[in-house]
Amino acid sequence: MKMGQKISFDNLAEEPYASIICYPKPNNVELRKRLKELQRLKVRLIEFSGDKEVFNISILGKGCVGIVTIAYVNGEKVALKIRRVDADRAKMEMEAEMLKKANSVGVGPKLLDFSKNFLLMQYVEGDLLPLWLEKTPETTRIKTVLHRILEQCWRLDKVGLDHGELSHAPKHVIIDCKDNPFILDFETASINRRPSNVTSICQFLFISGQVAEKVNEKLGLKDKKMIIESLRTYKAFRTRENFEKVLQACNV
Repeated sequence: MKMGQKISFDNLAEEPYASIICYPKPNNVELRKRLKELQRLKVRLIEFSGDKEVFNISILGKGCVGIVTIAYVNGEKVALKIRRVDADRAKMEMEAEMLKKANSVGVGPKLLDFSKNFLLMQYVEGDLLPLWLEKTPETTRIKTVLHRILEQCWRLDKVGLDHGELSHAPKHVIIDCKDNPFILDFETASINRRPSNVTSICQFLFISGQVAEKVNEKLGLKDKKMIIESLRTYKAFRTRENFEKVLQACNV
């Protein structure tokens, strides 16, 4: 991660920080509103560091809905998601509700607080799954982490929450230093469609794409037909017994 700079709340109205708070185009009225929100959320410091950049400033991430940075609240390091002014939604409330529901079954970074334009979440330090796989030679550790990811997806399925982006998830799973996986980014999650978290993550991890190839390389070739058949059965009858058969087919 690129080292960045810590900017106090009093300096966030200056450029280029104002343009990040109101990404991609600053607006004085909007900026004043957002600074008041940050004040209410007790954000006193924002750290601009990470592997991504906007306006030559380092950040943790950038997507269609928001910019993610590090912030400090009461001295605690947290993740701050900033709603883009051109986002396809007017507020962050729905994403906060989806993350709260995921948290209720022990999934995702912990939601700490939110407002119209911001989410405050637990900051998870670690490696995204593709990089973690590259760096990890131990078969047992890999199997343990993949098992934990599938278990989290099972819990999401069970409570009826569909993440929505796990069939291609190189940026949606991070592994911390204790081999605990965290599923990230619930901005497209929904409780209004049939959840397919287990089937989607198995597609990503074991069936097709670069990550599946890396998993096969590390753990040995999987019987994809058996995995697909077990997923078909699970999809029809989402029981714990059928989920266990998916775990067996994936050999995790």
